[in-house]
Amino acid sequence: MDRIYGVAQHLDTAPTQASTGIAGLDDILNGGLTPDRLYLVEGTPGTGKTTLGLGFLLAGAAVGEAGLYITLAETEVELHAVAKTHGWSLDALDLFEMVPVDGLGEDQEQTLLHPSEVELGETIRAIMDRVDAIRPARVIIDSLSELRLLAQSPIRYRRQILALKHYFSQRNCTVLILDDKSTTGSDVQLHSIAHGVVALEQTLSGFGAQRRRLHVIKMRGVRYRGGYHDFEIERGGLQVYPRLVAAEHGATFTDTVVSTGSAPLDALLGGGLAPGTATLLIGPAGVGKTTAAVQCMMAALQRGERAVYFLFDERLPTLLKRSAALDMDLRPYIASGHLEVRSIDPAEMSPGEFAAAVRTAVEGDGARTIVIDSLNAYLQSMPDEKFLVLQMHELLSYLGQKGVVILMILGLHGIAGDVRSDVDLSYLADTVLQLRYFEAAGTVRQAISVIKTRTARHERTIREFQIEQHGLRLGEPLTRFQGVLSGVPTFLGDGGTLMADAAAAGTGKTA
Repeated sequence: MDRIYGVAQHLDTAPTQASTGIAGLDDILNGGLTPDRLYLVEGTPGTGKTTLGLGFLLAGAAVGEAGLYITLAETEVELHAVAKTHGWSLDALDLFEMVPVDGLGEDQEQTLLHPSEVELGETIRAIMDRVDAIRPARVIIDSLSELRLLAQSPIRYRRQILALKHYFSQRNCTVLILDDKSTTGSDVQLHSIAHGVVALEQTLSGFGAQRRRLHVIKMRGVRYRGGYHDFEIERGGLQVYPRLVAAEHGATFTDTVVSTGSAPLDALLGGGLAPGTATLLIGPAGVGKTTAAVQCMMAALQRGERAVYFLFDERLPTLLKRSAALDMDLRPYIASGHLEVRSIDPAEMSPGEFAAAVRTAVEGDGARTIVIDSLNAYLQSMPDEKFLVLQMHELLSYLGQKGVVILMILGLHGIAGDVRSDVDLSYLADTVLQLRYFEAAGTVRQAISVIKTRTARHERTIREFQIEQHGLRLGEPLTRFQGVLSGVPTFLGDGGTLMADAAAAGTGKTA
């Protein structure tokens, strides 16, 4: 899937910046790195530092810049193995292994560069000699922990790093020093020396894959995007998903209300669905939330619009089979490219990656309707409930500014009595459509009502509905209820005002 990362509209990108080779990171850094400076990339083992470094050198090689990778920890064979997993060739780069295999003989005893046997100054001079011989434009030093072990004291260590920084500044080199944070705490001294610092992190939850994220600690002279940004190590390098800032993505669109595909449902909503608004469908399991969302999406597809359905809960074959049984066959629209249904595993996808997928659907595929089914599963991908609310606020604001019709499904716990949700997102939605069960004459029935809408004057009634061959069929407004505010309404009116069974009435058509 192609991902879209546009540089922030309110930032001015300098044409002289050096690309990191990672589109998302360039976006965060407002175009890339300032050339001829020394940068620190820190993170524990496994966070992707080596992959980032190799990608940085290969991006330079693609524009004719010589690259040098100085390794004090990994071997040249290991670097080639890493590159192979990404489909890369390192032929265009110069790899300098500070501990050569043939350096273990007696004739190499005086020049063997090993942390336990060589002074820091000798290692620094070896690095300088290699740079002078190759004259690279981009340099990676992997890793700083080896240089730190060679230092006799913090003062000598700092002076050597300052000397190295001054040396590279005279050679027109853009240098990335990798640090595996083997020491306890943060190396504040090096932070003050480096022109910029990027930190890579990796965390484990109770279940699912590890989550990786990065943040820019400092970057002199660059208006970078702060905060945490999710990323993944994929074939081809790091995929960084910049934190979504809705204010950077304004657009003009027509706000003409569109139909849900059902005249009674349009009337209940005060005219239909308004572009740029989010509609939240809430209710207990099995009440018809997904069917209602699919019916609204089908109306958009029949108008010739594109839609994307993010499926968290249900299996795709089950959704297709169930929709086809209700005369809402989605397969022709999938085949034509007007509909994309993406099955999402919340244990494997980070919130940042999900936001990037939504952006791709809107900006790349031109989707005008987005369905998220359901928010309950999306909640499980978040480490904290408050972060989910903040993520959804930014995502909904972005979609609203793009004029997209958003349909979100939120399941409630329980069927009757204490019906509640994991998190209250109703205040984020422009329209809240509540589907619930009610009891009448010893029969469990289904009702639908609009709790709020910010764009029109909606009906304040409760309508009965039935799921039939063509989707939802709504009845006339019902007024004789008791216990509506308790969440478990009981109908006390005349049974003649209730909807007749479709089969008994001899009709299966949707109103």
